[in-house]
Amino acid sequence: MTGTALARVSGVNDDDRLQFAIDSAVRVHADRNDRESRFPTESIAALAESGWTGVLNAAHHGGLGLGLVDFAEASYRIGQADASTGLIYVMHVGAAQTINLYGTEDQKERWLRDTRGAALGTYSCSERATGGHWWFNFSQAARDGADYLINAEKSFTTSAGHADFYILQTRSPEARDQGDITFFIVDGKAPGIVPGPWSALGVRANHSGALRYDGVKVQARDRLGAENQGKEIIYNGLSPVYLIGLGAVWEGVARGVLDRAITHTQGFVHKDKNRSLSEYQAIRQEIAKAKVLAESLGPWRRHLATQLDALWAAGKPQSELLIALTEFKVHAAEVANTAAAAALTVTGGYGYSSGPIERAFRDARAAIAMGPSNVIARDWIGKSVFGQPLELFYEGGE
Repeated sequence: MTGTALARVSGVNDDDRLQFAIDSAVRVHADRNDRESRFPTESIAALAESGWTGVLNAAHHGGLGLGLVDFAEASYRIGQADASTGLIYVMHVGAAQTINLYGTEDQKERWLRDTRGAALGTYSCSERATGGHWWFNFSQAARDGADYLINAEKSFTTSAGHADFYILQTRSPEARDQGDITFFIVDGKAPGIVPGPWSALGVRANHSGALRYDGVKVQARDRLGAENQGKEIIYNGLSPVYLIGLGAVWEGVARGVLDRAITHTQGFVHKDKNRSLSEYQAIRQEIAKAKVLAESLGPWRRHLATQLDALWAAGKPQSELLIALTEFKVHAAEVANTAAAAALTVTGGYGYSSGPIERAFRDARAAIAMGPSNVIARDWIGKSVFGQPLELFYEGGE
C-alpha cells in the first residue's frame, strides 16, 4: 500500500502516515543507502507523500500546520530508522521554516507549496575557511542590476546536488563587516551550482558534500528577509529549529541502536551454556547504563519544543532558548555515542559486522562534529554560565 493509498483509508491520521513512511521506506532502504553512499530518494519521497515534509507549513501552503513538538517527534522517529534520512529531513524542514518566518507571501507560495510533494530544501551555510564556525562567512554576494550574483564555496551542504532549493547564507553586497549577512533562496537547478563528492565515515547517504556557486544569479524576489538581516535569521530563524531537530535525530539513533541491541541479546543463545546474552549480568549492566541516558532525552526534547511553539505563537525571538537547545544537542550527541558503543559491546561480532548497529556507531560520530561541534558548544555553555559573550562575530561581543 502506498502512502497515497494509505491516506485514503478511513481513520488513518497524520501519525499513522508518518510511521508507515518510516517502516515502508526509511527503515527498508537504510542499510543499502549507507553501503552504497546512495541518496535516500525513496525515503524522502515517502515522507513527502505522507505530508510530513510540510509539517510546519500552513495548510493553505499545502502543509500540515503542526508545531515544533510534532517536528521534533518526527525527527526522533526517523532517526531511529536512519540518521542520514533524519538529517536530510531536519535540514529540509528547517529551510522551509526559515521561509515561514522570514519569507514573503510570494516566496511561500513558490517554495513551500511544493514541499509536501517533490521539492526538497536545505541550508547552505558553512565554509572551509571558517571550519566549524558555520555562521561566519567570507563569501559575499555581488549586485547584478536589481538582482544578485553569488560566488561561494560552501564546505558542507546536506543534500548537495539533490536539493530543489538552498537557503544560502553569505555576506551582503558592500558588507560593512563580518556581521553584515544576507540570506537567499537559490533554485537548485540554477546554472553554476556544482556539487562535490561525498565520502565519509558515517551518515554516508545524506550527501553533505561541498557545494560551489559559480556566478549563480538570484533574483531580488528571492532574497530572504532584508539585506543585513542575516544575523537575526541565524539566531531566530535557523538555529532553534535546527538544534531541536538535530538533537531529536541523535536521540532517535540512541533509542534505535539500543532497541536493536536488546532484541539481539534476548534472542541469541550460547548453546554451550543454554543462556541468552541477556542472562549475563555484565550485558544487562551495559544496556541499563545506556537506557538511563536515553530516557533523559525525550522529556527534555518535548519541554524545549513546547517552549519553542509558545515563542513562535507569541511572535517572540526563539533565540531565548539558544543555550538550552545547545545543551540538548550536546547531550543527545553524547548519548547517541554512548548507546552505540554499548550496543557494539554487548552484541560482539554480530554488531561489529556491517549492519544497523555498526552503521549507528559510525553515524553517531557525526553528532559530535556537526556544528556547533560539542567542543565549541560546551564553550558557549560555559561562557553563558559566567555571563561572558559568545563572540560568534565580534571579539568581546554577542
